[in-house]
Amino acid sequence: MAEIYQYRNFYSIVASNAQQNPDKTIIYDGDLKITNRQLLAHADNVASYLADYGVKSGDKVALVMSNSWQFVANIFAISKLGAVMVAINNFLKEDEISYILNDAQAKILFSSAKFAKDTREQIIKTDVEKIIWLDGAPIENENNLDYAKLLAKPKNSAKYANRDPEQLALIVYTSGTTGKPKGAMLSYKNIQSNAVACMQHLRVKHGGIKMVCYLPMFHGFTLTVTLILPIITNSGVVIIRSIATKGDFANLLKQVLVKRIPYFVGVPDVYSALSRAKLPWYFHMLHAVKGFISGAAPLAEETMRKFGESFKRGKLLQGYGISECSPVVSTNVPWSNRIGSVGQALPSYQVECFDEQMQLVERDAIGEICVKGDCVMLGYFNRPNDTAEAIVDGWFRTGDIGKVDQDGFIYILDRKKDLIISKGMNIYPREIEEIIYTHDKVNACAVVGVRDLEANETPVAYIELKEDISATEAEIKDFIRPHLAPFKQPRKIIFMEKLPRNATGKILKRELRELANKT
Repeated sequence: MAEIYQYRNFYSIVASNAQQNPDKTIIYDGDLKITNRQLLAHADNVASYLADYGVKSGDKVALVMSNSWQFVANIFAISKLGAVMVAINNFLKEDEISYILNDAQAKILFSSAKFAKDTREQIIKTDVEKIIWLDGAPIENENNLDYAKLLAKPKNSAKYANRDPEQLALIVYTSGTTGKPKGAMLSYKNIQSNAVACMQHLRVKHGGIKMVCYLPMFHGFTLTVTLILPIITNSGVVIIRSIATKGDFANLLKQVLVKRIPYFVGVPDVYSALSRAKLPWYFHMLHAVKGFISGAAPLAEETMRKFGESFKRGKLLQGYGISECSPVVSTNVPWSNRIGSVGQALPSYQVECFDEQMQLVERDAIGEICVKGDCVMLGYFNRPNDTAEAIVDGWFRTGDIGKVDQDGFIYILDRKKDLIISKGMNIYPREIEEIIYTHDKVNACAVVGVRDLEANETPVAYIELKEDISATEAEIKDFIRPHLAPFKQPRKIIFMEKLPRNATGKILKRELRELANKT
């Protein structure tokens, strides 16, 4: 697959597009249309200012931004300098963002003004030297700069850093079950490999996979599949900034229809909403979607059934990915779709199951799902021990339990980790537990995920209070609220006189999970 490495880095993609098709519209953002030539000019402009601020090859540049054409331009600007992008979940709170900025050793931060509450103090709390503000800076000085004013002064003085495809391109922070988030290091080769493998797997031609981008751009799946893939194929990206309202959702469907989107990607919540929505007859009759691909979390059978009843054209297809694998590992396709499976591995990737001793198990036997190929990350940033545990002889250990059948179809049966997935967002219980443990009334606690009818999970906290102490659910929730993003907040706080433990004193989360799913 030599074509995977046609481009040395992200910047060379947009530079090639601008040379071959300068006037082709590559980005649609509301009423704004941006051509290849204009995108390159924006990237050159931003790169020049970053270079003026001292950004050089290998430096980390972080983004806490909403979906926008500026986010896309920044990707290529950072790449031009050989710097490393750190895309941060914009749902996170101030302390959570501080941890990532410090861990990644970020030098510059791009922030949308709407996130100022959690980002404006980062220049004090971290080693970030400058914050570049989208949509107006809350304060302007030498360390807080207005993005719009930079673009208003065009310049193209930054030198192109001709980096090797094997080198680090971005760091995606991913959840585990213990400790803090880890930064998965992805190379240009990792991302290019994944984009081209998706293109081959879905049998789409160059220029034929225009995508609508409405999922958050900070997510690895969105970045690879709905940004890099349609740009590397010179197809086009339709940016939807939000789907928070019915009007936003209606606009999303309008763009899918008008722009003739061939593949629509989403999380189970979106498909659940679509299966219940009363859509106009002409949408069902005229849309060009061949496949509605679902990832990030398990898809409930009920959702698949209802969706199939409403959508007679275009199949709902389950896929599977993980940040450390750039991220797409497998997906069903319209002409080969097995219900209950997450499809076959993308071309050139290997997926097999192994036992606890990392011995390969036979097809159809249950084991830990492991992935091998050019999608596998370089490792975890500054975490060699974690990297050594996660990647064994080139195989990435996903922590998911499943099987691969004789035809190579992959089935996810359970998670080895205690990871909670809520609406496609990863939550690790230990982080919530650590906050709860700081409350002076708490003796012990455990957080588990409870699955609803849509196959989403929400965190539920079980708490054992100190002897002769009382507390209320509202009191604990109020204590947690300032410290964690909204999607991590426990839905329920349940008090128990004693949490179930084994002979060694370890809290039995399986019992708690079973109890939570009964209530």
